[in-house]
Order: sequence, then C-alpha cells, then structure tokens
Amino acid sequence: MRVPPNRLVRKSNNPMLILAGLGNPEPTHRLNRHNIGFIAVDEIIRRYAFSGGKMKFKGWLYDGMIGTEKAMVIKPQTYMNKSGECLAAACQFYKVSPENLLVFYDELDLPQGKIKVKQGGGNAGHNGLRSIDAHLGENYWRIRIGIGHPGRKDLVHSYVLSNFTKNEQDSLASLIKDIAEHITVLMSGDANGFMNKLSQTKKLLSKPLSTD
Repeated sequence: MRVPPNRLVRKSNNPMLILAGLGNPEPTHRLNRHNIGFIAVDEIIRRYAFSGGKMKFKGWLYDGMIGTEKAMVIKPQTYMNKSGECLAAACQFYKVSPENLLVFYDELDLPQGKIKVKQGGGNAGHNGLRSIDAHLGENYWRIRIGIGHPGRKDLVHSYVLSNFTKNEQDSLASLIKDIAEHITVLMSGDANGFMNKLSQTKKLLSKPLSTD
C-alpha cells in the first residue's frame, strides 16, 4: 500500500516516539533564537506533566503520556554541534528507529512563526542536524520552526545566538502553546494536519524582525 506523502509512519517493532528539542545548554542561551527547539519541547513537558528530568545520554530525559501515547522528550546538553551523540545513544538504548524520532529546531529559511514538518532532507548548514545525520542518518522527522533570516550570511551567527525580543517572545508564546496542543495530531501520523492546525494560529508575528 502506498503511504501518503509526509505521513508519519512508525516502525512496528517499537512504536514509541522520542521528541527531541535542539539548543545550547547554558542559561545565557535560554531565550536565543537557536534554542527554540528547547522552548518548544519545554512547553510539551509542561502541558503533559512529563516526569523528570534526569540526566542520561548527555541530555535531560523526560517521560510521560501524550493522550494515550507513551513518549519521551530529550534535550541534548552537548551543545548544538554534538546533538547527535545524545540522540543516537538514546535511540540505541530504547531501540527507537530514526523514523520514530521527531526533532524540533530553528529554521533560518522560514519566516518567523512558520512551521514545516518533513522527513529526511539536507541539513542546510544547521550544526545540530549535521551531527544527527552523522550518527543516525537522515530518515528522522524534522519540525522546522521558522526564526527568519537576518538578511546577510555574515550576520547569521550573531543572529541565531541573540535573544528573541520581548515582542517576539510574546507573539511566539501562542505558537509554542499551539505546537504542544496539537502535537497529538502529528503523533497520530498526520503531519499535514498538524501543520494546518498551526497555520490557523492568528497571533503570529506581524512586525519586521529585529535583533535588539
């Protein structure tokens, strides 16, 4: 039977999902644009009252239920460019295939507040994805959370490591809550339905991006 495009299909030998947020561990990075993966999974942890965390596989590990589904959330503490070390160790230990791994991360090539979900693909220069690709291959699922682009390549490094402005934080709060609320749609296998739910969010950023 042909699988519809962009439909999350789990491996039958272990249907459990691992949800991973990417970011850098130091408190000074907490509100960086590069840390929006951490921000997204933190809301999932909070909303569904996950237990933990405990330090394992060089990352913070949380477990719980999302609806009737058991899931784990991992926040690698290896810094972004070594994220794959943590995720590969966790997937190997729990016998979770890359097809059952969902990675939340920042995407420069999407406008701020835009979400795209896809399986596989290139890393587009993202150090976290490059590390995961090296350890697990490319067949995991990517939840790309747009942070916008500063406009010039030489500004990218300082841009991603700068904090969201107060206005941006307030606007993104609605999106992050919607991600957590509708994650059940994605976990059911409907990636397009998940994106459609998020596209209905009415409180996305409407002002030009700023790095102040």
